[in-house]
Amino acid sequence: MQDLVRLAALVAVAEDGSITRAAARLGYTAPALSQQLAKLEREAGAALLVRHHRGARLTAAGELLVTRARRVLGEMDRARHELARLSGLSGGRLRVGTFTTVGIHLLPPVLSAFRRAHPDVEMTVAEYEPPGGVLAVAAGEVDLALTHAYEPAQSAPLPPGVELEPLLTEELVLVTAPGHVLAGGSGRLPIEELAGQPLISSAPDHAPRRGVEGELARIGATPAVVCRTPGYALVCALVSAGLGVAVVPEMVAAMAATPLGVRALEPTSFRRTISVAHRGTESGPAAQSLRALLRGGFARASPAR
Repeated sequence: MQDLVRLAALVAVAEDGSITRAAARLGYTAPALSQQLAKLEREAGAALLVRHHRGARLTAAGELLVTRARRVLGEMDRARHELARLSGLSGGRLRVGTFTTVGIHLLPPVLSAFRRAHPDVEMTVAEYEPPGGVLAVAAGEVDLALTHAYEPAQSAPLPPGVELEPLLTEELVLVTAPGHVLAGGSGRLPIEELAGQPLISSAPDHAPRRGVEGELARIGATPAVVCRTPGYALVCALVSAGLGVAVVPEMVAAMAATPLGVRALEPTSFRRTISVAHRGTESGPAAQSLRALLRGGFARASPAR
């Protein structure tokens, strides 16, 4: 029988395309994660991964096992949720923090499932632009909060008592006006091709985006319009109108209200990870139940690679 931790490790590598990135997301060192994967391969009796200079990809056996592993891990999350329900979760309140994109597109069905399971729990939802939600958890203003971090970036230390659980990692993609020359090619666009392009700059003073903005400036992308608020709806509207191009998360591009051209970038190291911030063992049963639902809901929403 395969160990659940090792199955989760394999799923993380499949999603991140790299043992190093998966290890960082799961809180392991890369050698430690490699050891877990080697044990899983011995248990499976087959090679599950092919390592290469840019990361790792699944073999046919790995693809098969990842498909089954996602189902098993999803069932375990549902079991944890049901056990929380059996623990007598009734009454009380749950305070949730979120940022705009996830609050609109991914959180509502999860909260709906929570309400069906725990109709007596009073829920409040507050909006915090990251990293504000993390600080709100630390201050006790909310029980948990959805937040995000970008790569490339410098890691910010967490406040004492706060833990982060990654839920979903997505690539950043190029968005352009429909018919733009950069959106028309096949395959990934080398990031250097953005040199000299007029850029809709996404809040360069906004801490989570600072590393991405710095890298775009380094390759010579030319700021055409600077959005001082980090809201992506405005960025996409300006791009659609032909005022420039922008680099945004996949979810933003897929759900934009205005027509856009979209192109994947090379390298794939431009990413956004969405996590839930919580107080670890101090979290109450309502927060723990919602975290289980978040894991399942966000795993189903994870973009296909």
